[in-house]
Amino acid sequence: MDGDFRNEFVREPNSLRHHPALVLNADYRPLSYYPLSLWPWQDAIKAAYLDRVSIVAEYDAYVRSPTTEIRIPSVVVLKDYVKPQKRVAFTRFNLFLRDEFRCQYCGSVSDLTFDHVVPRARGGRTSWENVVAACAPCNLSKGSRSLSDTHLTLRKPPRQPGAEELKNMGRRFPPNHLHETWRDFLYWDAELEP
Repeated sequence: MDGDFRNEFVREPNSLRHHPALVLNADYRPLSYYPLSLWPWQDAIKAAYLDRVSIVAEYDAYVRSPTTEIRIPSVVVLKDYVKPQKRVAFTRFNLFLRDEFRCQYCGSVSDLTFDHVVPRARGGRTSWENVVAACAPCNLSKGSRSLSDTHLTLRKPPRQPGAEELKNMGRRFPPNHLHETWRDFLYWDAELEP
């Protein structure tokens, strides 16, 4: 049976659809900050049942079967430590995060795309050092010309970010929804102000 057909007829209670679990590494730090490492509640319960995670905090909501009632986990911690990647993948998302979701020519935060500083038509490579976030109007006005042939200037030179730097950048962009049980785990390793 086709999955879409099945989903059309199987109803999930709305109250359970919006209960993601914050996933922490074995050192009690989120696997990632941006996007925040979240699992659907079903995956969190399954991982707990398989003894892959420990439940640290729970919602006030339950899932029930004819024989069992389980509180929905809101924070889970992995039992095995996952070593963070040192290499930062060159993706559109990571590029936008590096550039703080701003056009690197005018500072706009809307209608973002990316631009090759040295156009590909002139031998420019698709790399951290040559690609920047750009709004569509700036990208269109620059076209395949070099910066010296335009009125545009870069806000900062493009470069490859480190994994720790990108993680810290992600902390500046918290998700729209933060459950109260997550707050202690998101910034507990931040330096305290005197």
